[in-house]
Amino acid sequence: MVADGVDAFLEMQAAERGAALNTISAYARDLGDMMQALRARGVSPLDAGEDDLRDYLSGLARQGLAPRTQARRLSCLKQYFLFLAREGMRPGNPAALLEAPRLDTPLPRFLSEAEVTALLAACAPEADATPARRRRLLAARAALEMLYASGLRISELLSLPRRALDAAPGMMLVRGKGGRERMVPMSARARAAARALMDEDAGRKSPYLFPGRGAAVRPMTRQGFDRIIHDVALRAGLDPQRLSPHVLRHSFATHLLAHGADLRALQVMLGHADIATTQIYTHVMLDRLRDAVAQHHPLSAMHDAAAT
Repeated sequence: MVADGVDAFLEMQAAERGAALNTISAYARDLGDMMQALRARGVSPLDAGEDDLRDYLSGLARQGLAPRTQARRLSCLKQYFLFLAREGMRPGNPAALLEAPRLDTPLPRFLSEAEVTALLAACAPEADATPARRRRLLAARAALEMLYASGLRISELLSLPRRALDAAPGMMLVRGKGGRERMVPMSARARAAARALMDEDAGRKSPYLFPGRGAAVRPMTRQGFDRIIHDVALRAGLDPQRLSPHVLRHSFATHLLAHGADLRALQVMLGHADIATTQIYTHVMLDRLRDAVAQHHPLSAMHDAAAT
């Protein structure tokens, strides 16, 4: 694939932009699909025009691919062809003016505050719990407290080193997407839960706060974490299908806004590069605005008085 610049493009994404392995793999699949479609037309990516790419994207829609998947493919194509143009491998970016399909923005799924409280309470070990079960529930408590208190992504949580707790009380340094670092809040409860897990794991000699099973040099896997929270959800009387690390992240953001947090501050805490990403949580702000008008607007009061 040297001639079409795909390998060089993927290397650039990894080296210069810090793209995750899953992102690189997704780009490779998307570009491979496009290459196959262009070859069927007898066209090289170095010669492809806007019409060739528009026809390819139309084919995706005819195949029934979701609008979000189509938009992701187009984003990949725009970056790829821009790279080719900048490297002098072809003239211009034929994908530059192509428009993505309109996307419906789904409201984020989140737990109620009572459900979060029940979930955390379910992490308390029984008096007769085995050492393995006690340690599993301590790990669950630490992870859930930290996810809910800080709005971390699961990848950020599981890659935390033990020294992350050495930061000033109330804050924690996190390395997020693209290697970008940010400070996130860390409640006293979350810190205490993490310390309890560290004390339990003192003999493991792992550099990670959440070490993997039988491999001190590796962090806990996402699959291992999913099994833990599945069990805790059942203990709390919640449907495990409603619970995921991202649901807890959404719960963190939703509950903060419901209690008056600023959207810009939330953007920083979540590590969003663009405020538009954070705006999915404005459904909460809209509810607050509606309540504020109903309670405080003079015409609303007059309307209520007239109704009575």
